[in-house]
Amino acid sequence: MGNLPENPRIYILGAGFAGRAIAREIQENSVFGTVVAFLDDDEAKVGRRIDGVPVLGPIRDVIKLFARAPADEAIIAIPSASRELLRELYYLLKNAGFSRIRILPDVAQIVEGEAHLVQAREIDPQDLLGRSPVAIGLKKSIAWLSGKRVIVTGAGGSIGSELARQLLSAGVERLYLFGHGENSIYQIDRELRTLQAGGVGVSTAIVPILGELKDAVYMANVCKRLKADVVFHAAAYKHVPMMEANTVAAIENNVFGTQNLVDACLASGVKRFVLVSTDKAVEPLCVYGASKYLSERIVMAAQLRAGPDEHYMAVRFGNVLGSRGSILPLFMQQVARGGPVTVTHPDASRYFMTIPEACSLVLKAGGVGAGGESYLLDMGDPILIRDLAEQVIRFSGFVPDKDIKIEYIGLRPGERLEEKLFADDEKLERTGFPRINRLQRSGSSFNLDAALEALTPACFFDAAQPESYRNRKMLRAALRAHVPTVEEIPDEPEY
Repeated sequence: MGNLPENPRIYILGAGFAGRAIAREIQENSVFGTVVAFLDDDEAKVGRRIDGVPVLGPIRDVIKLFARAPADEAIIAIPSASRELLRELYYLLKNAGFSRIRILPDVAQIVEGEAHLVQAREIDPQDLLGRSPVAIGLKKSIAWLSGKRVIVTGAGGSIGSELARQLLSAGVERLYLFGHGENSIYQIDRELRTLQAGGVGVSTAIVPILGELKDAVYMANVCKRLKADVVFHAAAYKHVPMMEANTVAAIENNVFGTQNLVDACLASGVKRFVLVSTDKAVEPLCVYGASKYLSERIVMAAQLRAGPDEHYMAVRFGNVLGSRGSILPLFMQQVARGGPVTVTHPDASRYFMTIPEACSLVLKAGGVGAGGESYLLDMGDPILIRDLAEQVIRFSGFVPDKDIKIEYIGLRPGERLEEKLFADDEKLERTGFPRINRLQRSGSSFNLDAALEALTPACFFDAAQPESYRNRKMLRAALRAHVPTVEEIPDEPEY
């Protein structure tokens, strides 16, 4: 954003509970800047002063009048705003020359009456794209987690870190941030402690843990010591082209890592276990999708070994906007370099939702779901990738195919033109909870034990068959024998 002024003049869009809370924090600490005015459309507020700050409006008219030097900042504090309204406000503010535009989370992410300045962040394309999230009422949805000990695996990743942020507001007793990446766990741990310093989730004990799902002995030991009540399993290798080039690593981490975690959780009495799954697990074409297909079945099988008050379930959804290494940050990087923005195919489409909405629904499903069940989040309608590319280009202030070119590069290994959310042998049932559907599976049973046995020699050294160890060709053959939808690659190298 360039060099920001030391004492910026700040306009707050929205004079409701969130805007007033932000204004009070700024007034109490002048280092944040000076609140110049609230901008609001409510006629009952316009013309008044709230905590000494004038309320001006209507918003659309006032923004045009207050186009000033680039010292001015805006904070959009309207948690209930639709995507359409956010888009309109963003472009009005940008055209008026505001140097910095920040936004508070959706209303579903703010526990009633507790908006904090520390939660405000720079606005980015994911705030403006897709449909408006359903307001599920985070406070009610996370009440079941109050006082619990909760493990989030993959806590440094996009989904895991957002689950951790929301769990911080849930009043959990202990929040275990589990991952194998030192830097990512360090970053989310530091961010959560900053949130606590700003008044969010101050009673929660945050515990960062570095470890490997692939180490069965370690997982059994650490789960026994942590005595967790709830586990959200978000850890996975997930980049499709990368996993097509590292198929053994995908199965070893995603499949056998999940098995290790499930075994450890069953042994240590975890009451609720929620697997974060993906639409790529549906009739999987790629090895990553197959690894999640098997992970879902591992969790379903775990319920047969669970106690009467233990619930092991899977929650499946499609793509999320803005996850690390996903298409949205890639498009932003490509635009920053001057293009071209690369799209696989003009007709390629995906289902998208924002990370905060997906995580809110995962937390909700984890509380209302039953053991042995799979749930599918309602993803709305699919979005064409080229439309997404065009919107990112416009967000950045350019004209598609004039200032920034869109280039079509063809589908990569393991990719489909479009994704399915559920298989032909699955059907959806409503649950009574907005945007959470239950998956009912029919058809023949899957022999999980045989599949795991067939995959074991490629992932773990066996002196009796050393040629199988880390052998990609043999792994794919074993995988296709049990998951026949996986793409066949005749010229795949052995190692």
